[in-house]
This record gives sequence, structure tokens and C-alpha cells, in this order.
Amino acid sequence: MKTAAVILFILSAILLFGTLKYLVELKRPGVYPPKQVLKKRAAGLAGFACICLLIALSLSYFL
Repeated sequence: MKTAAVILFILSAILLFGTLKYLVELKRPGVYPPKQVLKKRAAGLAGFACICLLIALSLSYFL
């Protein structure tokens, strides 16, 4: 179970880096895809990263 928690921690870190990438792209003018699409992608990645992080924390805490 420790390996599952470590994998989920790594996955959440990768997803958070992806979220930061989309947020940085939002600040640039004239970026493609449109800003609404980038906001949806960033929100989706951030949500999934939070879910993975909570699962990893609960696995590492309870086991």
C-alpha cells in the first residue's frame, strides 16, 4: 500500500505542475486554445490532483 500512496503523490505532483503550466499560459496574450478552454483544463487538473492527494494522504495515514 505504501507504493500506491507514493504513486498517487507523484501523480498529484505531475497534475499540479500541469495546472501551473495552464495558468501561466493564461497570462500570455494571443494564446491558442482560447482562455475558457485553458481555464477548464486547469480546473480539471487541479480537481483531479486534489482528489489524488487526498487519497494518497488517507492511504499513508491509515496504513
